[in-house]
Amino acid sequence: MASTSMDHLSLPTPSLESSSPFFSQPPTPGTSRSLQDFASLQESRKKRRAYKPDSDLRPDIDECKLALQLFLESRMMESEQLLRESDPKMERLYIATGYGLIQCVKALMSYEDKDIAAAIELARSSSNLALKHRKSVSFASKLTGLVVGSSPVATFKAMTPVQRHAELVYAECLAQKAILGIIYSGDWLQFIREAISMRTCVGLFRSMNTFIEGIDAEAVERGEGPEDLALADKDFRSGVYLGMGVMHLTLSLLPGRVIPILELFGYKGERTTALDLLAKSGGWKKGAAAPGISQEEEGLRRSLCDMVLLMFHLVLPGFTYEAIDIDFAQEILAWNAKRYPSGVFFLFGQGRLALFRANPSLAIQYYTSGMEVVQEQFKSLQGVSVWELACAHLAMWDVPSSVENWRRLKAEAGWSKAVYTYGLAACLYEVGGESEREEAAQMMEGVTSLMKRIAGKSIPMEKFCSRKSRKFQSQGKRLLLPALEFAYVLMVLARTPRSIIVEKMLPIVNNALGVLQLHEEHPETYYSEGSKEDDAKSQITINGKAKDAVLSNGYWDDYCLAHFLRGICLRYVMYPDPYSSETGESPLPEASKLAKESFEFVLTNGPKIVYDHHIVYWTHYELGRLEARIGNKEEAKRHIELVLSGKVLEVNWHGRKGKYSLENALHLRSNAAMEALESDRLL
Repeated sequence: MASTSMDHLSLPTPSLESSSPFFSQPPTPGTSRSLQDFASLQESRKKRRAYKPDSDLRPDIDECKLALQLFLESRMMESEQLLRESDPKMERLYIATGYGLIQCVKALMSYEDKDIAAAIELARSSSNLALKHRKSVSFASKLTGLVVGSSPVATFKAMTPVQRHAELVYAECLAQKAILGIIYSGDWLQFIREAISMRTCVGLFRSMNTFIEGIDAEAVERGEGPEDLALADKDFRSGVYLGMGVMHLTLSLLPGRVIPILELFGYKGERTTALDLLAKSGGWKKGAAAPGISQEEEGLRRSLCDMVLLMFHLVLPGFTYEAIDIDFAQEILAWNAKRYPSGVFFLFGQGRLALFRANPSLAIQYYTSGMEVVQEQFKSLQGVSVWELACAHLAMWDVPSSVENWRRLKAEAGWSKAVYTYGLAACLYEVGGESEREEAAQMMEGVTSLMKRIAGKSIPMEKFCSRKSRKFQSQGKRLLLPALEFAYVLMVLARTPRSIIVEKMLPIVNNALGVLQLHEEHPETYYSEGSKEDDAKSQITINGKAKDAVLSNGYWDDYCLAHFLRGICLRYVMYPDPYSSETGESPLPEASKLAKESFEFVLTNGPKIVYDHHIVYWTHYELGRLEARIGNKEEAKRHIELVLSGKVLEVNWHGRKGKYSLENALHLRSNAAMEALESDRLL
């Protein structure tokens, strides 16, 4: 077997036993054998012959298992070093691709061009290496297969174990390269190229899944079922379940209007199938005290399947309701957290779960612990926890602490400098000191220049932040309640305890409304510096015609925004988020009625809004959700259907041009809300 040299991508390292600090540490709960045993294995490998794919497949997979376990225990440097030293030439199928996957994770976390380019090169090299391990097919066989068609079961049966695993690794590398390529290039041409690669990837995973189903059915017929592990081992199966599960899940999340087009090209996603396949890798059953497959019996990619399940249940609620099960996620998380007590990914999961339960103070503890265990060389992994900390502090309405998190994201994280900068500016403005507002003004000036493009398209959240920053400058360096509005956009208010809303958030909204009401008869005299009461004493008459003054001072935009935020706060006081652990009677019995009045105020005065027309559409969505919780299902559907209709709603002629802010996000949430209404789930 010819080797693929990747020495230029490897770093010279000293011997594993002498240099690695982790050999002096006890084995973690996640490792299947001690690191000392692995050191002995490494020493014996040095005395063995050159790489032979067939005989080295199983030892290489075992080493990748150990590397993955170390990685998930937040011992990333040790994991990376283990793989480098196991295969300095990067010629071994699993070792090389495992090392490439680590670089992919690093690149996605840092979002630096040089890291992404290096990861793409490694993915390309890994796919070429997999090609060399795949079964050779003659031209005649290709022609026969093309004309007559071939059974995946027969095709994969004719392969050796190495060749079957090479098919799996090749499909994984194609997917990895496609994702990185789309992010790196940022244009539609590259998107189309990578979409073609993804189609090949999808076809391979489908064929492998058909093969597994076929041989298992034959095993059952022979009385040797339920699985034929001789032809498809646990490691192969876990990879196929992961690939098929992610494919089905991704396609199932796409908007309904897109799916028929994709089905013409052979793409089809079924969410139930996706979740069943991902759960199958670990033997998970809802309500069971423990998974059906133990650590000793699991396949290589089992932990990755668990992580995808956790991401679906703990990250996507709000964008979809179908099949979301927080309690099931809690079972998976508890088992993995016990296995990897210092694992940053599972500490993040525990923080996310606490936030869903409206317990941001506990979430902050988990996120802080997650940041502490990440090694310096993988510092970019802290970015996820810092983002969540910024949101959790907003849920506590501890704005100064949130400022520090946004400041760190702006300085260190690379995913969206525009969003981080706006988050910092909005929170600084909310803090309200003179120096803070001066810094906020400086930050606002730079937001638009920091915007990025993915697949040739602007990022919707960045566009929202850019519009708000431009409005800030055009209005004489002011915005109304920007931190609270941003908290809503980030879905933080749904995770906020009732007591925080009542004691900290509602008072500042009511203060802002008090200022606005003073100018209701003469809106042209309005000019507020936020929500402070003493601003009501400072009325500045704007030169020019009264109508022109109202158009330029943003009075009705602010008035409608204040009522919208009041309605949101009161809604969550009356009806906490369905995933929240808060129960009991509302501390404000009239909250539902008052929320509805605020939403109706927005719809009545929507045509007077000059810039922030999106408030009208989001109000219909939130009023629909409120009606659903009250029990008016038909009225709830009416409001949400209006959002999805694409019609121009209660806006003036300014709002009839182009798309409004976060339109796609609203449609995504509205589709999810309609699903929930049809299945009688709480909104």
